[in-house]
Amino acid sequence: MEIITDTPFRTAKRQRRITGGKLTGQKPALKMKEVWSIRARLELKKRVRDLALFNLAIDSKLRACDLTALTVEDVAAGGEVKTRGIIVQKKTGRPVQFEITEQTRVAIRNLMSRHYLRSSDFLFQSRLVSSPHLSTRQYARIVQGWVRSIGLNPATYGTHSLRRTKAALIYRKTGNLRAVQLLLGHSKLESTVRYLGVEVDDAIAISESVDL
Repeated sequence: MEIITDTPFRTAKRQRRITGGKLTGQKPALKMKEVWSIRARLELKKRVRDLALFNLAIDSKLRACDLTALTVEDVAAGGEVKTRGIIVQKKTGRPVQFEITEQTRVAIRNLMSRHYLRSSDFLFQSRLVSSPHLSTRQYARIVQGWVRSIGLNPATYGTHSLRRTKAALIYRKTGNLRAVQLLLGHSKLESTVRYLGVEVDDAIAISESVDL
């Protein structure tokens, strides 16, 4: 009798059936109304650092290790916040660019002014003497606090939820996986497909919207 062993494809397919179409352990992106709710609460409470951190996390789509290690000179020059930033990713060693929207520039400017930050300073400094900048663990706890504040389950969401949020929205609006791949800094398109949880149904729906 022929014994058929599981392949990664079969395993992933079974996981999607069990979890309603999502890969096990995948952190969902935030919805637009959830982004607005968190941002409004941070603005209302005048949480200067957290507002800059949240806005830049959404804009940049950076991994936690890269976001928390940003310096002022990565996002600003001559005292002015840039409209675009570029860094070399810690995980891949490859450069990635990101946009910095107007509301994020204002938040960063306020953060720099509040803490008198110099160009060589870390942007998101830790309150712990032993750490020169916010750690990924501290960032993860902050994210849990944000989602909890708007009634979401902090166990369901994580730092990758913020990284995935704008990328998922761009994909849904354009269907352009290559653009999302570049924005996320993935070296392979397959990584982007897995990261966004793109399925055959998604591809067909995009194809159906194009008339020739």
